[in-house]
Amino acid sequence: MNYYFPSDPPYFLFAISLLAGLACGRSFEVTLRNLVNVWSTRKSSRTILELKSSSIKVPYLGMVISITIFMSTGLEVFGFPAIFGYIVAIPITLGIALLIWRQLGQMLVELERGGSAALDLDSLEG
Repeated sequence: MNYYFPSDPPYFLFAISLLAGLACGRSFEVTLRNLVNVWSTRKSSRTILELKSSSIKVPYLGMVISITIFMSTGLEVFGFPAIFGYIVAIPITLGIALLIWRQLGQMLVELERGGSAALDLDSLEG
């Protein structure tokens, strides 16, 4: 039986993609928090429409790309070929990213319609 063992696993790329994903995630969080804070003070639907701007999409896209590379190189560290890693990582990451983006948009629409009470999950325990 032939086994594939990478001669030099991409540990550096693994670590860099993890750090880049964390940095982009933090940037996304701060930007989203600022948008929601501005919306809560102005109550303007224009603020919610800023989700279509590049100020929020760039950190999210950076996070998605970093997670894709992180997942692929993680598979490479365990001995899978690079092409297999990307074949697995790209559809999984893109699928989850699209679902999260859609859910975020729906939550912000609910927030705009009913205020923060629309997202209060503690009231459902009744």
